[in-house]
Amino acid sequence: MRRLYSADMATYPRYAIYYVSEPGSELDRFGAQLLGYDAFSGEDLPFPVDIVQMAPDWRDLTRDPRKYGFHATLKAPLSLADGRTEAGILAACQSFADRPRPIPIIRPVVNSISGFIAVFPAEPAATLEQLAADCTREFDAFRAPLTPEDRARRNPSALTARQREHLDRWGYPYVMKEFRFHMTLTGRLNTERREPTLSMLRHHFSAIGIETLAVDRLALFRQERADSRFRILDHWKLRENSADPKTAVQSRWFGETAPPDIPE
Repeated sequence: MRRLYSADMATYPRYAIYYVSEPGSELDRFGAQLLGYDAFSGEDLPFPVDIVQMAPDWRDLTRDPRKYGFHATLKAPLSLADGRTEAGILAACQSFADRPRPIPIIRPVVNSISGFIAVFPAEPAATLEQLAADCTREFDAFRAPLTPEDRARRNPSALTARQREHLDRWGYPYVMKEFRFHMTLTGRLNTERREPTLSMLRHHFSAIGIETLAVDRLALFRQERADSRFRILDHWKLRENSADPKTAVQSRWFGETAPPDIPE
């Protein structure tokens, strides 16, 4: 199993702005229990018994996403720029959440992409893409520039020209039109393991009966050291602009034609 990107030489602490479901919600418990980690409390959780019975190596299969907690990336992990503080980015998150905006509504499904399994929207939503783009732009002032080592670990030669441009401009290649909302459940699986694992996780997800999901919460995560897991510092419910319609468009990106690596 190929490991996802890991920034062992980054400057710490690191911060990330993620979507998380409401603490204690069905989706929150589903993801936290499958990963064996609650990013709200910082505590380990037991895996579901039937999952371990079907996949005795489940702890290894979920090692990579467990480090980050159950989430969807809105602003990828960053080290703070000179002059920027934790208090400052917390205040910026509060200000961002307080500004009225259309709240994305998605139909969540469990699917695989580039070898790993995650919760995805069944159809991309324009409001969701806009929310991610707003986060990319508005929190970028807090980001320290990539070091040459950080950039090299992204393997730029394997990226498209546009992804390399995003990497150099935003510190992360999968933003703007390259953005793919995903809440990761496993590391990268080989073909033999992928289909039975996907079937098992789809069954578990269907049992919680989530037909639609409002992407209406912002959380600031902190990673203390390279060997630390990310943990939630605070979270905010986004303020809805009820005058704006919630829109969705037809899916255009499921399957193995997606970018080859969507870490963090």
